[in-house]
Amino acid sequence: MAKTDLMDRIVNLAKRRGLVFPSSDIYGGFRSTWDYGPLGVLLKRNVKEAWWRSMVQMREDIVGLDAAILMAPRVWEASGHIDTFTDPLVDCKQCQERFRADQLPESGACPKCGTKGSFTEARQFNLMFKTFVGPVEDAASIAYLRPETAQGIFVNYANVQTTMRRKPPFGIAQVGKSFRNEITPGNFVYRTREFEQMEMEFFVPPEDGEKWFKYWCDERMSWYTDLGIAPDTLRLRQHETSELSHYSSGTADVEFMYPWGWGELEGVANRGDYDLRKHAEFSGQDLSYFDQEKDLRYVPHVIEPAAGADRATLAFLLSAYSEEEVETAAGKTETRTVLRLDPRLAPIKVAVLPLSKNEQLVPVSAEIASALRPHWMIDVDVSGSIGRRYRRQDEVGTPLCVTVDFETLEDRCVTIRERDSMSQERVAIADLVAWLRDRLPL
Repeated sequence: MAKTDLMDRIVNLAKRRGLVFPSSDIYGGFRSTWDYGPLGVLLKRNVKEAWWRSMVQMREDIVGLDAAILMAPRVWEASGHIDTFTDPLVDCKQCQERFRADQLPESGACPKCGTKGSFTEARQFNLMFKTFVGPVEDAASIAYLRPETAQGIFVNYANVQTTMRRKPPFGIAQVGKSFRNEITPGNFVYRTREFEQMEMEFFVPPEDGEKWFKYWCDERMSWYTDLGIAPDTLRLRQHETSELSHYSSGTADVEFMYPWGWGELEGVANRGDYDLRKHAEFSGQDLSYFDQEKDLRYVPHVIEPAAGADRATLAFLLSAYSEEEVETAAGKTETRTVLRLDPRLAPIKVAVLPLSKNEQLVPVSAEIASALRPHWMIDVDVSGSIGRRYRRQDEVGTPLCVTVDFETLEDRCVTIRERDSMSQERVAIADLVAWLRDRLPL
């Protein structure tokens, strides 16, 4: 399957099965914005929860935070975003389309109309969305939608460190929406103007910065492979000196082989003490840490693993998508589409399928569904042939299907069908929850 064809199939599947819809779809969509449908919101939520579990729940050195989207404008002055958070913008004089100057083809031709030598001089374009707070739209009421979640962590560093009695090394994690007025969004949910980040700032003694930078590079690579992304589709790319952000002494990108080529999944940056020093300077607050054991005061350095929830969700979808030829009960061959998602990420964990709409089977199915619903996200599907329903569940990555048939009425057992192998096993209803719990990891 061609890579571009794979992307088309993922986009088609996403809309057809309720994963992702174009935003404002009935009005023709709106500039690379997307809505997560009933199954998509579950998938993305599972990605975020898997991240939170690994970064916060399973560690004793990281705590959580949920900072506001709107912050004091001085935050963005201190962080450098007002002066430096820009991209070079050019216009095509032929077709009037706008592009990032650093992403134009080497040929110099306009990607839209093909004209060469038609671009204006590059000018810097600030990516922050500007808004106004209060009833008067004047300079005193200007505010910005945050372009990253990190600054909310930095300005809360002292609050968290004091209230939670933390000593470096320790981290603060946050999942939340960010907004960037991208010049050229695209590639489905990969590059959008409204997106969700999973960021963690790890505060360390200055002399330990490089050690923790390497640690988090390795740790974050392992997270993706543990959840099912093939190692040969991932790489860790160190930034050249010319690529480094103004705050970074070293950055590495976890990159995934998307259909259009290598693309950033996550950045791990050694931000040094830039952020805390800048916020201390602009706010007048002391953001240093005093180590009583060493009788030493210092401003912690920061290691930042920053991942995109939308990009990760897309990478997991692309990694999980497969097509295979299978033989039907009638002896014919058909193509089976399967999302081989790790069960921890699958939107629906278990589907309950009565063999038919028979009035004796439906009540038993409802009984089983009621027993499973407190433990997992489930689906009850009674429409169409059992084979067609299996295929629907395969397409959205449901790991296990529970089939209620006429034998169930006699022996109080159900048939469980596994997604990847399509193998089946008979299990007593009384043992069903325990059986599933052993096979559906947290």
